[in-house]
Amino acid sequence: MHLSKVIAILKQDYNFREIIDEQNIWHYHLSKDLAQIKIKQLSYDSRKISEGTLFFVKGQNFKKSFLEQAVNLGMRFYVSQIPFKVKGTTAILVNNVREAMALIAQAFFNHPEQKLKIVAFTGTKGKTTSAYFVKDILDQTTKQRTALLSTIKTTLDGKKYFNSKLTTPESLELYKMMNQAVNQKMTHLVMEVSSQAYKMKRVYGLIFDVGVFLNISEDHIGPIEHPNFEDYLYCKRQLLYNSRRIILNKKADYFALLLEESKEINVPIYLYGKSASGTDYFIKTDTDNFFKFNVCAGSRNRDSSLTGEYIIRLAGDFNKENALAAMMAAFLVGADKNAAQKALTKTTVPGRMEILVQKNGAHVYVDYAHNKLSLAALLQFVKTHHQGLLIVVLGSPGSKGLSRRKDFGEVLSKFADIAVLTEDDPDFEDPIEIAQKIANHITSPKTIVKIFTKRPQAIHYALSLTKSANDAIVLAGKGVDCYQIIKSEKVPYQGDLAIVQKFL
Repeated sequence: MHLSKVIAILKQDYNFREIIDEQNIWHYHLSKDLAQIKIKQLSYDSRKISEGTLFFVKGQNFKKSFLEQAVNLGMRFYVSQIPFKVKGTTAILVNNVREAMALIAQAFFNHPEQKLKIVAFTGTKGKTTSAYFVKDILDQTTKQRTALLSTIKTTLDGKKYFNSKLTTPESLELYKMMNQAVNQKMTHLVMEVSSQAYKMKRVYGLIFDVGVFLNISEDHIGPIEHPNFEDYLYCKRQLLYNSRRIILNKKADYFALLLEESKEINVPIYLYGKSASGTDYFIKTDTDNFFKFNVCAGSRNRDSSLTGEYIIRLAGDFNKENALAAMMAAFLVGADKNAAQKALTKTTVPGRMEILVQKNGAHVYVDYAHNKLSLAALLQFVKTHHQGLLIVVLGSPGSKGLSRRKDFGEVLSKFADIAVLTEDDPDFEDPIEIAQKIANHITSPKTIVKIFTKRPQAIHYALSLTKSANDAIVLAGKGVDCYQIIKSEKVPYQGDLAIVQKFL
């Protein structure tokens, strides 16, 4: 890409301010020599620089020394919202560097988003499970030509998976990954879109073929995330404006707002839920079978192609609803009922509803449930199917999602017989203090509270309390994470599943 293309993109998006050259002279147009400069790499990491790199200055903690480090490695041109007086550099000033980075990345990687059918999920819970469902359904249709970007794992060739760093990658990584997927002959991409992805402009300018809004509840509110729920919901709703077709959960909180907004955008809307009224499709659950359900045509149905019986491997009505949303999304980008029926019987999700059984018959559920909505749905399911003790092991992360502490206390008060509170990515906070804040919101006198500093001790204690197959333990929050975040470092952790297996 030539530098002239960079300037053209910025001007077209009304994001360009001026150019300040190496002699500190201000320009609105590039000189002929600069216009022909070739950009060979994009980076926002001053340690990852080579000759021909266009550097993006982003982040609240950015220091001038980072720019000087990049210059020493061969960088000459940078995009920034403010100028830095660093010898040997030309500054391209913009109003929003993250928006600039996203659009320039699209063009630099030759617009891979235009070569893929993209399904995107947002919601407080269920994004990962739904994404895995769609991935497996589309694999049946595309012969494994479906890439996946999820909170847990990523695959760019449809087969080999690696651990994800963010729910939605930064724009530079996002388009680089999309380009790799295109080069690997992928035809479809399934991805999760977090509220932070919109707040931090990671998906700025990206239009999805299908956008699915699963649900919403208060989460991710804190000093490094969203200042309040309104901001969180507003960021989530940006998916509606950036999708060619929209799928909505009719029973989601704030559904009326979502529907009004979707109609204003004037794109096709598809609704699902648990009743025929006002939906395209709805589910009927089999009360005698955790895993079987029927998809039925709703009152506004325009195509009954998906009606029929389905079986999934993940227990719980909430997973059946996720499966229906996934089917509808996959159908809109080329899949059919047969593909869905075959795929759903095989889909598993790392860290979601992993079930082990103690020698006494008690069930142990390992699940990533890490907010009010997901925890309540999980505990309600377990409570319904186990009449004995319900023992819950969980913590809450440090420095973020501060509202979860109150939320968890309220949910535990409603469902848990014994709450075992412990560490869960405490970061710079004391895990005991976090646990105590959760305990302060447990108001039920029937809920017994125990606090442990270390998670393995908490799990061992919980396992020691069960007596029969009527009892159940839920290990919530960590899923398959094999680390604890302590003082910004990922400290190795065995993982909940491995710890349970060891004790069993």
